[in-house]
Amino acid sequence: METTPVIYFDGVCNLCSSAVQFILKHDKKEIFKFASLQGDAGQKMLAARNFPTDHFKTFILEENGRIFTRSSAALRIARELGGAWSLVYGLMIVPTFIRDAIYNFISDHRYKWFGKKDACWIPKPEWNRRFLP
Repeated sequence: METTPVIYFDGVCNLCSSAVQFILKHDKKEIFKFASLQGDAGQKMLAARNFPTDHFKTFILEENGRIFTRSSAALRIARELGGAWSLVYGLMIVPTFIRDAIYNFISDHRYKWFGKKDACWIPKPEWNRRFLP
């Protein structure tokens, strides 16, 4: 049974929130739903998958019961955005350890480079239906 893909993200991270806003604007078919890792849906998913519930180093794509993290999640999302963005998926040929090393470097410095909010980012009202509680 196919389910709507869900992107779980760090709701206080400015880079992550910007990435979600980018996806919302480019996801013309409205393929994705979203949930912050700090919210109820995010915390339940993390606990169910035995992921840390208080340290958010990656965003997570849950698609048809499968979990994708780091660069694999990002590239799968890009593929679904269509157009030129789907070409980015070609980077899947780069070995995961190389892709994820770059991802981890950015993730480790994201608060320093892009900042952090005191509370989770709140989406525009027209996007509310795309977010899990």
